[in-house]
Order: sequence, then C-alpha cells, then structure tokens
Amino acid sequence: MALASAATNAVLVAVAVVGLAVSAGQFVAGAGGVARRLGLSGLLVGLTVVAFGTSAPEFAVTLDAALTAKSNISVGNVVGSNIFNLGFILGGVALIRALPVSTALVRRDGLSLIGATGIALVFLSDLRLSQLEGVLLVILLGGYLAVLVRTGSEQLKQSTASDASGSWWLDPLRAVAGLAGIVLSAHVLVSSAAALARFAGVSEWVIGVTIVAAGTSAPEFATSVAAARRGQAGLSAGNLVGSSIFNLLGVLGIAAIVRPLSVVGTAVDTTLWLLGLTVVATAFFWSNEVLSRLEGGALVVISAANWVIDFLG
Repeated sequence: MALASAATNAVLVAVAVVGLAVSAGQFVAGAGGVARRLGLSGLLVGLTVVAFGTSAPEFAVTLDAALTAKSNISVGNVVGSNIFNLGFILGGVALIRALPVSTALVRRDGLSLIGATGIALVFLSDLRLSQLEGVLLVILLGGYLAVLVRTGSEQLKQSTASDASGSWWLDPLRAVAGLAGIVLSAHVLVSSAAALARFAGVSEWVIGVTIVAAGTSAPEFATSVAAARRGQAGLSAGNLVGSSIFNLLGVLGIAAIVRPLSVVGTAVDTTLWLLGLTVVATAFFWSNEVLSRLEGGALVVISAANWVIDFLG
C-alpha cells in the first residue's frame, strides 16, 4: 500500500511539473497580450509579465508551502531553483553553445544577484526568515526594478514579443487559465513532494531544494533552450540571472511576509553553496564576457555535487 501511494505521488509530481510549465507559458502569453493591447511599453511588459511569469511557478509553490506550514520546501524551492538556474540550465546551455553576455549583466545584474544571495544568507543564519526581513527583501526588489526602469534592460526588451495578434478575448482567457493552472499544479506538487519525502525518509528541505526546485524551473529551462535553438543564446544568461534575483527578493520576501519561515540547519550550508556558485558564475562572466563550454561544464559539476551532498547528508 505504501509503495503504491509513493508511486501515485511520483506520478502526481511529474504531472504537476508539466502543468506548471504549460500553465506558465499560457499565463505569460495571455498576460503579455493583454498588456500590449493596453498600450504598455515593451520594457514594462518585460519587467512585469515576463519577470513574474517565469517565476510564477516558484512563487506559487513557495507561497503554498509557506501557507501549509512546509517552510523547508518553501525556502528550499527558492534556493534550489537558483542553483538549478545558474548551474544546470545556464551551464547546460553553455555546454551546447558559448554564451555571450553584456557588460550590464556582469556589472549590474551579476553583482545584484551576489548581493541578494548574500543578504538571504545573512537573514537565514538564525534559521528563520521573519516578516520584517521579508519586507526588506521586497523593498530591495523594488529598488532593483527602479534601476532597470531608469537605465533600461536590453535583455528584457529583446525577450518581449512585439505583436498582439489574436482575438481580444483570447488573451485574458489564457492569462486566467494559466494562473489557475499554476496555482493548482503548485499545490499538487507541494503536497505530493512532501509525501514522497516522508516515504523516502529524506527531509522536506532536500526534496524542496532538488526535485521541487527542478520542477519549478521548467519555464526557465524551456525559455533558455528555445533561445539557444534560435541562435539567441545570449538571452539565456540575462533571463536566468534576472529570474534568480526575482526569486530571492520577490518570491522569498513575499512568502516570509505572509508567514515567517523556519528552516533546518542544512539551509545555511546550501545557501552558502549558492552564494559560491553565484560568485563563480559572475567571475566567469567577468573574465571575458563570454561563458565558455568549459565554464558551463564547471557550473553543472558544481550544482551536481551540491545535489549529491544534499541527498547523502
């Protein structure tokens, strides 16, 4: 009976991951179309719809886990998603094709991500993320977005579609259906992943920072692979770094505001590992403003090593 239940939960996790990827795509397409019909600029659409849309699975899963008193999955999902973004996805895409990066990505976004990760590490050092700390993270996100609005963001402009074709009613319907799908899939993913953790005898933190995180990173993975196939591999780096900043400051911050989050001691070690990965990735960017295949392979190895340590620990 227990084995059958575990198999059912494993299937539900897989279904929820697919649901998150499909629903996020529908939400971004629908909400982006609505925004453009309202006459919003491409940059503003990118900063709101694209940024939120690619992080919507992380946001929904993290918030659902916080509301259901599964704080370790909540925080682990954010930390793990960033490890997955910077290691497996960014590194994996670089293995396929070297990634050119802009100076702005290195100097502004890369350093901002290092700062955001460092702040999150400090906040989690007492194994708790309070509502006040959540507010501070959201304020920092507001400041970061203000800088983007003032200086412009080339990668967001490029990643935003320019047309608004189709029936006027189809975009709102896709946005609402996509958002509903994200919320439902997130709840199924959290509850099923927690059940699998209990069956496998591993902590909710390990499940959150690995399996759940990989699942919620599906939209970023799909976007990066599509960009690489179109010969626009350079966009992957900007999208992944921007999404990681949004995860740490926006997703984690809002979740903590809704409900203070307590985590296990392993959370500090994994977040410290994320900080190291972020510094290494930024250093690779800074070296020659290109992420080579060798450097991409190194990022993948670092992330894989973290997974092994988490599961064995």
